[in-house]
Parts: sequence; C-alpha cells; structure tokens
Amino acid sequence: MRVDLLSREFPPDVYGGAGVHIEYLSRELRRLLDARVRCFGAPREGADAYSTPPGLTSANAALQVLGTDLEMAAGCAGADLVHSHTWYANFAGHVAKMLYGIPHVATTHSLEPLRPWKAEQLGGGYVLSSWAERTALAAADAIIAVSGGMRRDVLTCYPEIDPDRVTVIHNGIDTDEYAPARSTEALTRHGIDPGKPYVVFVGRITRQKGLTHLLRAARDFDPAAQLVLCAGAPDTPEIAAEVTALVEELQATREGVVWITEMRPRPEIIEILTHATVFVCPSVYEPMGIVNLEAMACETAVVATATGGIPEVVAHDETGLLVPIEAGEHGEPRDPEVFAHAIAADVNRLLADPDLAARMGRAGRARAVAEFSWPAIAERTRDLYESLSRRSG
Repeated sequence: MRVDLLSREFPPDVYGGAGVHIEYLSRELRRLLDARVRCFGAPREGADAYSTPPGLTSANAALQVLGTDLEMAAGCAGADLVHSHTWYANFAGHVAKMLYGIPHVATTHSLEPLRPWKAEQLGGGYVLSSWAERTALAAADAIIAVSGGMRRDVLTCYPEIDPDRVTVIHNGIDTDEYAPARSTEALTRHGIDPGKPYVVFVGRITRQKGLTHLLRAARDFDPAAQLVLCAGAPDTPEIAAEVTALVEELQATREGVVWITEMRPRPEIIEILTHATVFVCPSVYEPMGIVNLEAMACETAVVATATGGIPEVVAHDETGLLVPIEAGEHGEPRDPEVFAHAIAADVNRLLADPDLAARMGRAGRARAVAEFSWPAIAERTRDLYESLSRRSG
C-alpha cells in the first residue's frame, strides 16, 4: 500500500505540534508500508516539497496555501490513500480524493472555528482557510482526532460529520530521544543558572499558547526562581509587541528572566526541559499538546491549562497540576486575572516543594513511556488505512 502524507511542515522546517507529529508518524509508518511525505517549502531529504506557485507569490497567504495544495494533489497520482494534516494540507487531500478516487484520511490537530484570532493574522484568508477545512473534513473517509477533546470539538464544529468516521489516535513521543539529559551546557550558554530553580515555557508566540497569561502570572512567581522562555515565531506584530512589553516589564522587576527567541536544536530544548523545576503550558486552546509529553518524558513536572486534550495527557496531582479555565470569547479566560493567579499558585506550589515536583516528573516519564509510543500509534493508523482500503475495494 502506498500512502501519501500531506503536511505543511516537515524537518527541518518544523514550528508546531503537527510538524512533530508528521516527522515521527512518517518514520514509523515507513517500517510498515510505502509512506511518502509531501510538504510545503524548499527541497529537502525525505519528502517532496512544493513552493508557492509563481503567480501567487504576492497573493493572500491562504490563497497561496490553496495554490500549493493543487500542486501537491497533482503529485499524489499513483497513491492508494492520502492522509492530510491541518487545514494547510486538507484541501490537497480532498482534491486528490476526487481526482484519483482514493480514500482521504484527515488528522485534526486544531480547528479553524476555534482559532478566530487567526482573522487578525490572515484577514479574508481566514474565511478561505475555514472553508477549505470544512469542505475537506465533511468529505473525508475518516478523520483522526489527536484526543477525545479534539473529537468532541470536531463533532461540535461540524455536526454534519458522522461520528463513526471520527477516530481518536493520540499524539506520541519518542521517549528514547526525549529523555533526561545530564549536560547543562546549553543552560549556561543561554544565561540560565543551573544551580537555581527555574520555570520554563516552550512554544510559539500565538494567542492559542497563552504566553501573555503566563507572563502576567510570572509577576507573582517566587522571586528566587528563574523564568526561561523558549518562544519565537510570533503570529502578528501586535502579539509580538505585547509579549515584548511584558517580558521587558518582568526583566525590569526581577532577575533571571531569560528569553530565547530563535528556534533551538532539539537536544538543547531537551536539556532545558530536563533541568527545569516545572514546565508551564498556559494554552487557551490545545487539542493535545505534544510539548507536555516532551516535558513529561524529560522527567519534568507540568502545570497546564485544563482545556482540550491536555487532561488526557497530564494526570492531575500525579504528573502535574491542571489549572481550571472558565473560557469566554475566543477561548480566552473570562477573568484573565483569576487565571493568571491560578497559574502562579500552582507554579509556586511546585517551586516550594521540589520533592513533589521531582515525584511528578518521574511519574510523567513513566506515563509517557507506557501510553504514548509512536510505534503503537503508527500501527493503529495503518490498521485504519487498511480498513478503508478494504471498504473501497
């Protein structure tokens, strides 16, 4: 069986959880079948890459995506099945399904209706991205949700979709690669004191990731603790300016605020995660949150928002602490001050009890190893492919 995996991201251009997912899923699927990756961007090893069509280089970003999708779909000739990831590639999968009469599987890592702040980023392109997602998912032969929470969101946002077509297959983690690191070289190079406790955030600068809420919560963190932000790739100039102002305010009022803006190699991130006392995931929308698994695999306790699929990953009072959120418009907390204080309280609880944080970290790694392995996820995905092939055959 030949399966074409369609994705915007593929190494070395990975900036989010969907890119991490496709990297590891494709690696494991290639042990089981003929899996070929098609992605956006410059040529690279391990994938066929597609650039924006020349006539669209000055067009709206969403229109550029749809143009690239058409070229990607043309490349799928000869595939037995296509499997798309995120709205960026969903339309390519939909076109390939129609063009070649083959099954289309779509994995939902997020949903456009639940990310309305993207209108700020894409303008009228947000209408196009929403249309592309809805059209592709409504016609897909099967939809994979990366969590039970994501499955509920799919069926709520798109009630026309038959629930029997939506299957939960969680994201995974490579616990051989993501494992506690002994070295502290990366810490000292970035100005992090290995001898002092620190709180770490790893993620993009986007409304979804809730970084601004963390920065406001950090005003109340134990002043003896450092704050390390591995945060870059801002969605818009507006959120970049807001985050910059909040970071500068913290740096003016407390010591040990380290902001790493450029994307760092994975071994460095693993080292920074390992030696943190607590990892914080303040997302206001998170279908799964691979980064929580990454922190857990590095034996680091997690404080995370109790939203989306996060409670399926982080076991409250076992591998970390879940912060409740009363969501208002656009998923943002109805009372941001209450939310920020709750984050600070849980972070300070772990900073004050390093033995508890260490126990949660060990429990987190044990959970990651036992329940989220990529080989098992690839086998479940292969089984879904085969069931669709039998049905279409």
